[in-house]
This record gives sequence, C-alpha cells and structure tokens, in this order.
Amino acid sequence: MTSTASPTGTARPTTLPDHLGHVIFITAAAAMGGFLFGYDSAVINGAVEAIRSRYSIGSAALAQVIAIALIGCAIGAAYAGRIADRIGRIRCMQIASVLFVISAVGSALPFALWELSFWRIIGGFAIGMASVIGPAYIAEVSPPAYRGRLASFQQAAIVLGIAVSQLVNWGILNAANGRQRGHLIGLEAWQVMLGVMIVPAAIYGLLSFAIPESPRYLLTVGREKDARAVLADVEGDSSDLDARVAEIEAAMKREHRTSFRDLLGGRFGFLPIVWIGIGLSAFQQLVGINVAFYYSSTLWQSVGINPSSSFFYSFTTSIVNIIGTVIAMIFVDRIGRRPLALIGSAGMAVALALEAWAFSAKHGSTLPTAQGTVALIAAHFFVLFFALSWGVVVWVFLGEMFPNRIRAAALGVAASAQWIANWAITASFPSLADWNLSGTYVIYCAFAALSIPFVLKFVKETKGKSLEEMG
Repeated sequence: MTSTASPTGTARPTTLPDHLGHVIFITAAAAMGGFLFGYDSAVINGAVEAIRSRYSIGSAALAQVIAIALIGCAIGAAYAGRIADRIGRIRCMQIASVLFVISAVGSALPFALWELSFWRIIGGFAIGMASVIGPAYIAEVSPPAYRGRLASFQQAAIVLGIAVSQLVNWGILNAANGRQRGHLIGLEAWQVMLGVMIVPAAIYGLLSFAIPESPRYLLTVGREKDARAVLADVEGDSSDLDARVAEIEAAMKREHRTSFRDLLGGRFGFLPIVWIGIGLSAFQQLVGINVAFYYSSTLWQSVGINPSSSFFYSFTTSIVNIIGTVIAMIFVDRIGRRPLALIGSAGMAVALALEAWAFSAKHGSTLPTAQGTVALIAAHFFVLFFALSWGVVVWVFLGEMFPNRIRAAALGVAASAQWIANWAITASFPSLADWNLSGTYVIYCAFAALSIPFVLKFVKETKGKSLEEMG
C-alpha cells in the first residue's frame, strides 16, 4: 500500500489547490477511523475499576483484560496494508467499521470475563487496521504541499476520540450517581460506556461510502479514468494529470507487491530504515503515554481523588492532548518533524521526572497537597509535550520515511511494534504501580530521555520531500 507524491524535482505549489475544501472533507472522513482508534482505546479507562469489582480480579488479571485488545491491534496493523492492497482502502475502512460495531455490542453485553476479552480483541483488530489505513490513505490523496498538515488529521482525530470518550464516560458516571456499576437503561454504567461506541462506528462506515478510492490503488487495478478523476478532485483541474499518472505508473513499475521478506537484509535482520521505524514506534509508547489514557481514573483514585473528580481530570488531560495536537499540526510543516520530536522528548522527560518525585511522597492511598498538585500539573504537561511532538510526528514519519518498494510492509511492521510496546506498558502498569508508583515513572522518564539521542543519531528529516524521494 504505497503513496503518491508530486513529480520529483518539480516546484511545490505555493497557492491553495482549487479543491482543498474537498480534500479536507476526504481527509476528515478517513480520519474518522482515527477517532474510533482513540475512542475505543480510551473508553476502557472508565470501566477499569468496575471490571475489577464485577469479576473480582486482581491487578495482574485486570491488566491482561485491559491490554488484550492490543494483541488484536498488532495483528490488525500487520495485515491491514496487504488487505488494502488486495481489496482497496475504502473496503478496508468498511470492514474496520463493522468490527468496531461488533466489538461495541459484545463488550457492552458480556456474560463472562473471557467473552469481554474476546470482544476487546475484535475491537483491537479494527483499531490496528485503522492505525495503518488512515495515515496511508491520507498520504495518497493529499497534495504534497499540505501532506504533513493533512496527515496530522489522523492524530487530531485520535485525540478528539480520546477526549470525547472521557467526556461521555464522565457524563454517564454522573447519570449513574457517581457509581461505575450504577444502573442505566438496564445495564451497569461501565457497560453503557463501552456500548456507546456503536454511534461513531456507524458514522465511520457511512462516511466511507462518501469518499473516493485512493488514486494509487485505482491505477493498480487498471481504473485509470477513475484515478484521473480523483487526482483532478484533490489536486485541482490545473494539475498536469498526464504527468501525475505517468509518475505514479513509473513508480509502480519499479515496485513489486511487498512482503515481510522485502524488509530483510540488514546486519540485524531488518533493513536499518525498518529498525528506525520500529524504534520510533517503540519510544512513542515506552514513555508511558497510554497509562494516562487507560488508567488515569484508577491512578488518581489510588492517590485519594474521588471517582467523579478522577474522571474529570481524565477529561481535562484529553483537552490538553487536543491543544498539543493542534500546536503540532501548525508547526509540523513549518519547523519540521525532527525538531518537534526533540522538543517533545525534553519536555516529557522533565514532566515525568516531576511526576516520579511527586509520587515518591505517596503514603497509602494519599498524597500530600503540594505533591498532589505537582503530580496533576506535571501529568497535564507530559500529555501536552507528547501531543505536540511524538503523538503527531511518529505517524507522519511512518507515512513518509520508507522507500516506496517496502512502504506497505514496513509501515505494518512498525505499527505492529507500536502496539506490542503499548501492550507491554499497559499490561505491566498495574503490577508496577503496586510495586512502586514513583519507580514506574522513573522508568518512563528514562525512555523519554533516551529518545533524544535516538532521534539525533538515526532519524532524518522528511519535511518537504516527495514520497518517491525516500528511495
């Protein structure tokens, strides 16, 4: 599943394309998969303690139920590219939409813990598909001059989905009189929280019928007339369609259908560029960002904050996440991907160090007032620096950095690595927090600090380069 770009060596357009509004609609519709990605990932935050109570399980078992969706994510991400190359990007989106609906219904109505885990795996597979298809499709339909900002729509949709899920959870909790197991419409509150995802999943499916197929895929299956129509829509009637089609077809002739075998050949198995993509994906998760979205309500309750307030702080953190993402969208094509990553790494390291210091004063289930205030402020700054940097630039890098001949398979491997790292953090946090909450944040701080030399040594800037220039 490769992507289109402007002819190598030609000047980049400096004026708005005639159909930019249409391109924005297409991008936003495709990014609805990112919204579901964020919503489904974070909605479980509101159900953690209720699941623990309902099924009488300890921290280790609870962590596996929360994290098991990430196994589905890794599988979905690994195979999404090849599925999309065979049946098209739009059909892949529609399959993901159906899986999201099925997962929402099943998760809301589980009769046993194992069944809840099964439906979470199904939802995870849909998230994994959306994590790959969204960025790749957006890169393929975006005019090169705006590709970075339009690619940022995926992360913007993810953080919006996270925020909406936390707002919905907070509203449902209040409707249930502050009890996660309180009853609403014949279900416990946490079940309603998980079931509400049916609504955005259905919208995603409907929107997929309103956007065009990728011109890259259309040319792959011999539908040149349709590909030209899409290119005219997204790049304007003034675009040299003959040159654009010829460029894409020339790139296709240099390529073959990618497989994992194409990624091999480096000194340590994979090609160096693949390891760099894996490293970016791993660092994005190893700083512990998803602890803030999967466990924040539980975390704040563990230091003495009541459930309603803890849900509210989860929501305010999500708003900060949106603000940071907007900042990244503004600057990703102005100052570049690499500088943003370095700024974010430094900011996250400081914020995580402050959280580690604050949690070191934890006694039982309380924090002193001063340390509690520092922990709350630092948690919000941590999310801000993540959102304005690694939250966006990693997805942009992964959509741009790989050579055309291996882009589909490499993107799938890198995204799978991201989900595996996410699983490791998610599955380990409850037990690590029981062991030493402050020490856990020291570990996350160390990964944030190590990401700085990694970026400086291995990661090259991709700003302003066409996808064909990547090799």
